[in-house]
Parts: sequence; C-alpha cells; structure tokens
Amino acid sequence: MSDGLRLVLRGVCHAYRDLSVLQDIELVAEPGEVLVLVGPSGCGKSTLLHIMGGMLSPSAGTVQVEGAVADDCLNPLTYVFQDFALLPWRTVAGNVSLVLEQRLSRADRAARVAEVLALTGLTEFAHAWPRQLSGGMRQRVGIARALAVRPACLLMDEPLSALDAQTRDLLLEEFVAMIERARTTTVYVTHNLAEAVRLGQQIVVLSRRPGRVREMIRIDRPLAGRSATDRDLLQVETALWRLIRDDAAAAEREIEHAPH
Repeated sequence: MSDGLRLVLRGVCHAYRDLSVLQDIELVAEPGEVLVLVGPSGCGKSTLLHIMGGMLSPSAGTVQVEGAVADDCLNPLTYVFQDFALLPWRTVAGNVSLVLEQRLSRADRAARVAEVLALTGLTEFAHAWPRQLSGGMRQRVGIARALAVRPACLLMDEPLSALDAQTRDLLLEEFVAMIERARTTTVYVTHNLAEAVRLGQQIVVLSRRPGRVREMIRIDRPLAGRSATDRDLLQVETALWRLIRDDAAAAEREIEHAPH
C-alpha cells in the first residue's frame, strides 16, 4: 500500500447560495495518519470531505495535495460511504474487481482481489452474492473495493453509521487493523465520539454552521494500543462531548423551529 498523501487546507470556505456552510477551515491531514472530523449535525463535515476529495470546489480557499503516489495506486483519493452501493448481480469478488476492470490484466486483477479479500477477511465469501451478506459484511466488501485501488488517501463518510451497535463495534476493530496494515492517509467523518477516539490521531472539532475549526486534539498513541475501556481515551471522549454539546443542542433547536 502507499504511504499516503498530505492534504493541506488553507482558508477553505463554502456556501450554497446564501447559506454559509464552512468558514476559514485550516487543517492538515498528515501522511499515514487518521484525521477524524466531528461536530454537530449540519456543521459541514460531509461537505468538507467532498472538498478534500475534489468532488466539490470550495467557494474560497485552497486544498493542496502533497506527496508522491505509488506506481500501483489506481485512484489516489478514494471514498467509502455509509451506503454500501454494491451491485446485486455481482458476487463479492465481482464487486471488488469492478474498480480494476479496464485498468489491470485478468491475472493482476485476480491477484489484487485475492489480496484485499484476505485483508478484509472475505476470502471464503468471494463467490457470495450481496443479498446473502449481513450489513457488516456488505460494508466490508465496500472497504475491500476501496483498498483494491491501493489509494493514497481514504475518505470515509460515516461508514459504520448504518450498522447496529454490535456490528459497528466489531467492524471498528477490524478497521483499526486494516488501517494500520495499509498505512494510508485517512480522513474519517463520524458522529460517534467513541469511534473518533479509537481511530483518530488528529481529531478536528467543527462548530455549528457555518463550520469552523473549534478545536484540534492529537492522540499520539498507536491504534493497536487503544481499547474501548481506556481511561485516557474516555476522558478525551468526554472532553469532545463538552465541546460539541452546546452546539449540538442549538443545532437541534434550529431544526425543530425551521419552517416546514
């Protein structure tokens, strides 16, 4: 896998017509690290992710992509969404292979599919159909498909939010192992603060709309050495909630009193 890219955002702003969504965002996603974006509903987390991935142009400011991309990287900036978006008429292997077709020989495709299925624990499900899989397994296929292009940067938009709590916890631990092995720069959007402290080396807290960087918290500890019961991480989680709580309540009131 690639060592990853560095994404540098300077003065990024975005508005939809008269609605200001993001204001003066300054942050750096470091190579090989996980940067987590958290904040109240509607603060612009997903919009910011789309800007970082080049799917959306900011109204102002710049996004600079730095670093070399490995020769075997087929898609430097690769998304994983909460919607699994699997093709029901293709098997697990077929869904993963889809992103490699027209780009690799049949033999190279087969080798790379086998590699990422092994990495994501899906080898024995290679010939299964999406309808035969649980939600957690389908999301794992989505991650395998993303890893198949050997991305330099993974952009993950609440990839676990559609899953039940038990499946989410199990898949989160697998995420940790996969991210550590791949050593890919990762930007991860979540509402779940336990996920944020489990995965993030840098946690960026956005304010309510228009989203501004309210706080940046670093956790300089290996992902493999963290656990859900770690007292230090629970303290960070509590601190994050204190930062977000008032903005979250204000955002909820805004939604309740919005004209319908």
